[in-house]
Amino acid sequence: MGSEWQDPAVIDRMLDDAHIWAVVGLSGDPGRTAYSIAALLQERGKRIIPVHPVFADPGAPAVLGEQGYATLADVPDAIDVVDVFRRSEAAGEFADQAVAVGAGGVWFQLGVVDHDAFARTTAAGVPMVMDTCPAIEWRRHRR
Repeated sequence: MGSEWQDPAVIDRMLDDAHIWAVVGLSGDPGRTAYSIAALLQERGKRIIPVHPVFADPGAPAVLGEQGYATLADVPDAIDVVDVFRRSEAAGEFADQAVAVGAGGVWFQLGVVDHDAFARTTAAGVPMVMDTCPAIEWRRHRR
């Protein structure tokens, strides 16, 4: 740890104060990491909003009891954190979209790193975390 994109104060603020988490890449597949992390977020009292292109299909089922949306722009609620489960080369566009929709923060999951997206996002005044997971950080910092 120790890098600027894993600032403990930013991590703690997101984990403690952010209540609505849009989870990009979350589908109804319980075998995927995004699903288990979204379930953990719910267990910790967070509301999750699934964001995945599959939700462009009007017949797409809810995930973990929450209605999904095809894009961040489709989400009708204010978003505290956009949690991105995409490969590094595809993740930057979601950081840009998060800034565009007024999200309070961006979190790139473990293994997801895009230095340019970090620079753009933080320059826009939106805090960002990269290359770690809420499950890891909850264990590392507390509880």
